Amino acid sequence: MCATCGCDDEAGPRITVPHEHDLPHGHGHGHGHGHGHGHGHGHGDGHEHGHDGAPVQTETVTLEQQVLAKNDLLAERTRGWLAGRGVTAINVMSSPGAGKTTLLERTIRELSGSAPIAVIEGDQETLLDAERIRSAGCVAVQVNTGAGCHLDAQMMHDALIALDPAPGTLVFVENVGNLVCPALFDLGEQAKVVIISTPEGTDKPLKYPHIFAVADLVVVNKVDLLPYVDFELETCGLHAGSVNPGVEVLAVSASTGEGMEAWYRWIADRRSGRS
Repeated sequence: MCATCGCDDEAGPRITVPHEHDLPHGHGHGHGHGHGHGHGHGHGDGHEHGHDGAPVQTETVTLEQQVLAKNDLLAERTRGWLAGRGVTAINVMSSPGAGKTTLLERTIRELSGSAPIAVIEGDQETLLDAERIRSAGCVAVQVNTGAGCHLDAQMMHDALIALDPAPGTLVFVENVGNLVCPALFDLGEQAKVVIISTPEGTDKPLKYPHIFAVADLVVVNKVDLLPYVDFELETCGLHAGSVNPGVEVLAVSASTGEGMEAWYRWIADRRSGRS
């Protein structure tokens, strides 16, 4: 069991790659990464006992620090490798149903001529989203986490080995649908994007402050539904700014294309290092 968030990772993630002819060739990795899983597993009772016999909880905090320290070290190595190859990785996070996959499908179709694009798909089960991404014209690697509720640096590392992105590739990481645990785990990405959708409500940044606090960009999706739902764009932006001062907020509809040009400009700035 993950010491940090409690998710069950005993079986380990399952990584599914596309057929060999769909993968880029001739780009061996220079990763100096270890292959131990990023989750520590404590097997003691985790208790120390004071003079009065009452248990003193210390082991959980120590183990969580060890888990995150190991994860962060691997993430930094991955970040250095990506930078050395000129690969831009963007970690896309949201709750289930916010429209991550739809946003990526449209992005792939409309940006495919400007840069090679690849996707690492994170889900607890199924290959459904990876199949959608491949249908959009992009190479994708599926990472199934089982009972795990987030991707971590080790899963990112293993997926990159399977993906083997060519220099200059734009890699989107579609994290497991969850607004809690993905905030804790650095993957080695250059940027974190949080997507929320208008049906979810204006107060999401206040309810889940940690993930909004680490975001480089907040995307409000499904603005085409604004006439039918109780959502205030300006108020949501103020809430996001209260937990992450200065964070940029973009309003888009991945279904209709509204606002997508601003999203593409943000991506271009990230790839060029202008932000």
